[in-house]
Amino acid sequence: MSTAFVWFPQLAVLTLISSAVLSWALAGLIRRLALRQGFVDHPEAAPQRKVHTAPVPLLGGLALFGGFALTSVFLWNVLTAGYLLPKHLLGLLLAGAVLMIGGAWDDIKNLKPSRQILFPLLACVIVVASGVDIHEITNPFGDTLSLETISWIIFTWQDIPYRLVLWADLFGILWLLATTYATKFLDGLDGLVAGVTAIGASAIAVLSYRAPVLQPETALVALCLAGAAVGFLIWNRHPAKIFLGESGSLFCGFALGVLAIISGGKIAIALLVLGVPLLDAAWVIFKRLRSGHSPFVGDSEHLHQRLFKLGLT
Repeated sequence: MSTAFVWFPQLAVLTLISSAVLSWALAGLIRRLALRQGFVDHPEAAPQRKVHTAPVPLLGGLALFGGFALTSVFLWNVLTAGYLLPKHLLGLLLAGAVLMIGGAWDDIKNLKPSRQILFPLLACVIVVASGVDIHEITNPFGDTLSLETISWIIFTWQDIPYRLVLWADLFGILWLLATTYATKFLDGLDGLVAGVTAIGASAIAVLSYRAPVLQPETALVALCLAGAAVGFLIWNRHPAKIFLGESGSLFCGFALGVLAIISGGKIAIALLVLGVPLLDAAWVIFKRLRSGHSPFVGDSEHLHQRLFKLGLT
């Protein structure tokens, strides 16, 4: 029986508090840095889509990821002592670092969409290469479709073969891109993405700890994310004092997508939280393409923006 299972209640509290405090503290530091350097979101840049009236600092995703990453490293031996392998956690952290670099660069330089997508794509490849992939798909009638019918051994390290599994890897990358961009498109109101992330990560933590999954280590990683989101939410609730920025809005959906795969491939639990944002993103992209616009150019047609226009809080 693993240490994480025996001491789970104590470790869960420690994980939540540590990641929340670190995320909260880092957000305050990054906020001051962003203000000093002028890395802010100006409302006049797109008044039809902005709800804030004064410049708000960006780069908040660095704080959320920092709280998550530091807590994960601190609990490394506990988190990697069971089902979750060191390469899985390392892959998630490396991929998150790629999203931080690309997102921060975009916040500062306002990259073209063709360059923006390179960082999420690279992050997805990194985490799939670390062994986080979907082996099979179960339909509602109980049958399963194997995604491992075509594979090649790429190399062997320490007597462990590393394979390219065509359909499993491709499906994993597409799934992660979908969840990544779901929260990117969702990031239009104060506290929305951070709140959804806290709820989604908490749901995955409960699922992972209980039967039949029984992965307390995965549950603790999910609580790292939930705590980091809650700590950041203190600064990001309305009226927001700092925004997630590109890096944070991408990482939240990406991390939820990865955790959904690791927790026994239970993608349904992520769809319960991200289902509406995913459908909203698909519908908005379809409308933009139909009207001849780029799917990556923002507008005010998202569901949360429509609800806000109706006068809802």
